[in-house]
Order: sequence, then structure tokens, then C-alpha cells
Amino acid sequence: MSKSWLKSKHDSFVRDVLRDFCQIASAMETHFSDYDASGSVSFHFFDDILGRQNSKGLLWRLKDTSHLLFRNEERTNFAVLGEYLDWALGYIFHECIKLKEDAYQQMNYKPRFKQLQQSTSLTPEEQHIGSELYAVIRQTSESIEREVRRVRFILFHCKRMFILYLPLHHENPLLARFLYAQNSLVRSVFKGYADELIGAVYVSGVHRMYDLAAQSLEEGGWIDEAAKARGLAREHRPG
Repeated sequence: MSKSWLKSKHDSFVRDVLRDFCQIASAMETHFSDYDASGSVSFHFFDDILGRQNSKGLLWRLKDTSHLLFRNEERTNFAVLGEYLDWALGYIFHECIKLKEDAYQQMNYKPRFKQLQQSTSLTPEEQHIGSELYAVIRQTSESIEREVRRVRFILFHCKRMFILYLPLHHENPLLARFLYAQNSLVRSVFKGYADELIGAVYVSGVHRMYDLAAQSLEEGGWIDEAAKARGLAREHRPG
């Protein structure tokens, strides 16, 4: 993989990492709210978001893109934040693999073992062995609780790290276009920190985000949408 190709894709990698993080964080927070209510996580949810080697899901692609971005970025004062983010996004990926496996145990084996324990045809030794094994399967509920708590913790700190890291890319038109076009998604994920995020990236004012978004839209041939962004830039420009 050539350095020139990586450099040419740098702006899109920055945009893609934030975009995919927002989509994943939104989906996970919804799923974890369901977990709070039901006490169980869905194997199919994690199977979809992870995917597999020959058909990678969104979280797997995010992990790969973050490696391409943060491990090839020029060394700056922001380098440590890139390393933290790279580790954190990879950590979420691996915790979700554990959640997928635990959810599989809960979905497939816990009901089966519980049914077997209720059988009157088991010998005392079979009953004892089954009880011992079922106790291990029940412990997956404790594992799931710990894993969900850890993922939530890392998701929160990723948001804080993005606020500190993204100012390095304040002149990235693709990033500006995403923040402009997907404002609702960004706000649903960053919540009370959304204004802080925009203010940190565009210290001269939000009009700069609209100007850059318009530039990207124009380059993509979205003339009407670009005109709207230009109008918002004029509206929010100081003075």
C-alpha cells in the first residue's frame, strides 16, 4: 500500500472514521437501551455489525479504516490522540466479538441446558454434571454486563477524543460536508457535546463548516445543495 495512495485518501479516511463511528455508536446505544430493559443482547445484532472476513460489517470496516488512518498519519501533537482512538475503536471491535459469543451461548445453549436440567430421566451424576455446566453458561450474563459497561465507557471517551482530535482537520471539506449533511446523526451521538465538537473544529465560526461543505458538494455536482450551504455560510458569517 503506497504512501501516496494513503495520503490521497487521508481526508476521506477522517470522514469515514467519524461517520462510521457515529453510525455504530447510535446503533449500539439503542441496542444497549434494549438490553437495559430486557437483560439480553442480540446475537444477530453483533453478527451483522461485525460481519466476517469475506463480508465485513460496519464495525470491522471501521477498525480497518482507523488502522489505515491513525497508523499512517504524520507525527504531530495530535498523534497521541490518534493512537488512543485507534486502540479504542479496536477495543470496541474485540469486546463486541465477546458479546457476540456470549449472546450465542445465551440464545442456543442456555435454554437447552435448562430444559435438560428439568428432565426426570437423568442419572444423579448426569444431573450433577449438567448443573456444573449450566452454572458456567449462566455466568455469561455477568460477562455480558461487564462487556456492555466497558463498551459504553469506551464509546464515551471516543467522543471526547474526537473533539480533541478533529480540529487538526478543520480544513477537510469531506469532514465538513459530513458534519453539515448528517447534523442530526452527529447530535444524536454527541448529544450535549455536539456544539463543543463543532466549536472546537471551526474556531473561526460555523460559517467555515458551511463553506467547506459547499465546496465538497460543488465538487460532487450537488449544485442546489451547495447553494443552500453557501446561504447558511453567509447567514452565520460574523459581521
